[in-house]
Amino acid sequence: MNDYLLSVVLGIIEGLTEFLPVSSTAHLRIAESLFHISLGDGYWKMYTIVIQLGAILCLPIYFRARIAKFLSTFPHGENGDRTALTHPLGLTIVAFVVTAIPAFLLTKVIGKHLESLTIMGASLLVGGMVMWAVDAMNARAEKMGPTTGGSRIHTWKMEAMSLGQAVWIGACQILSAVFPGTSRSMSTIAAGQIAGMSRASALEFSFFLSIPTMVVATCYDLMKSLRGKGENPIGVSQIDAHGWVVLLIGFVISFIVAYGAVAWFMAWVRRRGLTPFAIYRIIIGVLVLVFAAKLA
Repeated sequence: MNDYLLSVVLGIIEGLTEFLPVSSTAHLRIAESLFHISLGDGYWKMYTIVIQLGAILCLPIYFRARIAKFLSTFPHGENGDRTALTHPLGLTIVAFVVTAIPAFLLTKVIGKHLESLTIMGASLLVGGMVMWAVDAMNARAEKMGPTTGGSRIHTWKMEAMSLGQAVWIGACQILSAVFPGTSRSMSTIAAGQIAGMSRASALEFSFFLSIPTMVVATCYDLMKSLRGKGENPIGVSQIDAHGWVVLLIGFVISFIVAYGAVAWFMAWVRRRGLTPFAIYRIIIGVLVLVFAAKLA
């Protein structure tokens, strides 16, 4: 396949799957097998980091009004009942730190798991079943709404989150780092729902948490690659004009598609829930496990 067309396809895959609870890592790995390319190659490994940055960029732009509001009310909150630690921005940083330290210490373990189709397939399958069960457990309360008092859900807005919920979500996000295919968004959304958050509040916090998490992780990987460190590194001087154009195409396509996916996903989840994504994960997980078994 032509490199430019391949960049468009991979940019679409990254943009569609980065923030949906279906695992972008697993889908890029599947694409690698289908298109017979090696995303472990120095250039293509850097390419996946660049298109991920394109997807990340859509979040601060999409949520610019919410971010501006949070900044203007920091640290006491809109109702004056918050502190620097319990303000939504503070809770985002707390969850990020809870994830970042163990993830950094487990870097070697994470690297070994990234190439395993078996782990990805199992993570897709198990994650799909967990997501389906959790969403079904909360479905009645979601339908009844916030006025029902005694429902399973007691946090309907991100502004009402507790410190304990942020720590719990950050801890669960570690699973997505250690087991590729788990999906960062799946683990954080399901964790939020288990902790008594509505779909919408858990989803919004998942998006906010992904900004520092993904920016730090991808920039760290990109710097290692460009500085000639890590596995299969590539320096800036090794990239020709053709390579820069391929990178630019993937970055732009990923940004545009991710922006549309975030807007659509926010509206979908509020109305219809997460069950279709859980079913999709289960089907893809089974297919990946079958494919991995044939390669063994």
